[in-house]
Amino acid sequence: MCALFGFFADVEQPEAILAKMSSVLLHRGPDDQGKYLDYRLGLGHNRLSVIDLSPAGHQPMVLEKDGLVIVFNGEIFNYKELRKDLSGESFFSETDTEILLRAFKLWGKECLQQLNGMFAFAIWDKKKRELFLARDRFGIKPLYYSIRPEGVYFASEPKGLFAAG
Repeated sequence: MCALFGFFADVEQPEAILAKMSSVLLHRGPDDQGKYLDYRLGLGHNRLSVIDLSPAGHQPMVLEKDGLVIVFNGEIFNYKELRKDLSGESFFSETDTEILLRAFKLWGKECLQQLNGMFAFAIWDKKKRELFLARDRFGIKPLYYSIRPEGVYFASEPKGLFAAG
């Protein structure tokens, strides 16, 4: 169990908002914490290390050259098979997170059709300035969101949204 949280909104003190969201969701991922800010976007992740316990699994995970950033909670059961389908890619980790991010790079939102697992994730495309949010078909890994006048907020639990104000 990990926590993902963030926003795509015009906000004052984005670092403080991410810190509050992270704090109330710390129980979901005590092993590592990470934050990413760009433009109107804030992404955060509290990690419970399960697959690839190395620092290579740190999130938010960034493919700098491709301008993609992900925060992910869950498990992609068929990630080893998908890795074979992505054989043209150069991998830096053994994580299902990286496989998911590279699948999105290759197939866009159609990557969802390839996924077997339980998941919730947010991917920021820096080049397009687009945020893509998704969860598994049954909602095993939760993804709550709130649309407000200043933008969109999301989190693994409602209290992450409440912490954002």
